[in-house]
Amino acid sequence: MILEKDWKNIQHVFSEAQRSSLHASIATIDSFGQPTITPIGTIFLNDNQTAYFFDTYTEKLSENVIQNPKACIQAINTSKWFWLRSFIKGQFDKYFGVRLYVEIGNLRLATEQEIHAVDRRTKPLQWTKGSQLIWSDFTHVRDIKINEFRWIKYPRMMENLF
Repeated sequence: MILEKDWKNIQHVFSEAQRSSLHASIATIDSFGQPTITPIGTIFLNDNQTAYFFDTYTEKLSENVIQNPKACIQAINTSKWFWLRSFIKGQFDKYFGVRLYVEIGNLRLATEQEIHAVDRRTKPLQWTKGSQLIWSDFTHVRDIKINEFRWIKYPRMMENLF
């Protein structure tokens, strides 16, 4: 079980990472033992230390989780301003990335609340043709059980954090 203070911090780091990068990456393993990384912009962390994501364009990920539901999700804040400030100061004031070690569940219909959440996230771009082509048909999600986590660290610039 992840401590509540760590979970709140994970949610914050994850949110900043998705805001700056517009996605997080999910790594799975295929039937030949080869890793596959899938960028997903629709991962949502719940308050109860679970998550879900809309599974619409994830052909390889969907194949891989059938045989092995274990995965690693990585989210990194890629904001240029965050990194520039950190390099100028010579330290990170907060964690900039996290890896979540998870198990991905079966495909299921999204709830009305989940569809509302993805609509809120994509709303700023809903007027664009690309948004309408990519984000207008989200109907199914996969639940994520989070087993453990690990902060992404650069120790020389993070001594104040541990």
